[in-house]
Amino acid sequence: MDLSLSDEHEAIRGLAADFADRELVPHAAAWDRAESVDRSVVKRLGDLGFLGMTIPEEYGGSEGDHLSYCLVMEELGRGDTAVRGIVSVSLGLVTKPLLAYGTEDQKRRWIPKLTAGDALGCFGLTEPGNGSDAGHLKTKAVRDEKTGDWLLTGSKLFITNGTWADLALIFARTGAKDGAPDDGPRGITAFLVPTDTPGFQAREIKGKLGLRGQATAELILDEVRVPDDARLGEIGQGFKIAMSTLDKGRMSVAAGCVGLIQACLDASVGYAAERDQFGKPIANYQLVQEMLADISVDLDAGRLLVWRVADLIERGLPYATAASTAKLFCSEAAVRAANNAIQVFGGYGYIDEYPVGKYLRDARVLTLYEGTSQIQKLLLGRALTGVSAF
Repeated sequence: MDLSLSDEHEAIRGLAADFADRELVPHAAAWDRAESVDRSVVKRLGDLGFLGMTIPEEYGGSEGDHLSYCLVMEELGRGDTAVRGIVSVSLGLVTKPLLAYGTEDQKRRWIPKLTAGDALGCFGLTEPGNGSDAGHLKTKAVRDEKTGDWLLTGSKLFITNGTWADLALIFARTGAKDGAPDDGPRGITAFLVPTDTPGFQAREIKGKLGLRGQATAELILDEVRVPDDARLGEIGQGFKIAMSTLDKGRMSVAAGCVGLIQACLDASVGYAAERDQFGKPIANYQLVQEMLADISVDLDAGRLLVWRVADLIERGLPYATAASTAKLFCSEAAVRAANNAIQVFGGYGYIDEYPVGKYLRDARVLTLYEGTSQIQKLLLGRALTGVSAF
């Protein structure tokens, strides 16, 4: 694994860093207080190519490799984790599976809009009663035998981009193609659902602990009718699509965590140098330096774990276990870094005049979505022992 960055990688990282410093950092606190990111940021992300990374130019993408994608996710995570999530979901969880599993008509219809920022996608997997146990989701898709259409009924919860999205990738129970029972992963099929379809509703969730600027929603589907050509992949292939998509999604989450850790370190080092106690800056004190060192070590370790996943993907090697490792370590490290940052800031870290309180609130959810820390440990345990504990 080559740990050096090419000139092209440095350029894309510099572009993303400049965007974060100009367009995100100055507004992040206000967006957090208002519980809404400025929606115009989506188009600017598209114009810069950030919504089309790793997507071929023929579909409007900006191409690039997975390390470039991780570098951008890191810088967006440093600027505002809520914005990183907008990109990660629309690109990583909707556009990429569309590219991998979609028909040519589906790709031509949707991908250019998504990569340009003219449309946004959301990923409809989690339900009120099914989070980690996604293989037993309850939303149903019933075939209309007269028309061949599908009628989708059910609800989804904690859906990032839910109220902003133009396209929802919905996973619903159809029954397996080979006649297997409906109550397992083989009975799930994926559908591309335009959010303006009659019967589709999105209700925004307010009052979140973190990622407050992100549009998070509950989706309600009441006999939402879609044609069979809205189906993504084969009947019964939905769970496979969801899990393979989340494997790469975990890399993106981990990269965003690295950016958040970097933000914690930058803020803490800067504050420690200017805050005087007992007649000298607190950076002079050993226990403060210990906290800074802990953040720095987690930063380096997390970044290398993320880069390893990107390298494995580029070389066509198995990467799912490495992605779980990176997501587990980086999300937990982000919480540690934010806690340490607040400790460095002392009482000032507890008020939103400074950014570190927001860092902790944003970091906390990263241990929950796209597979909790406990699920990641079970995935790693299964890889080590060959025995599934769930």
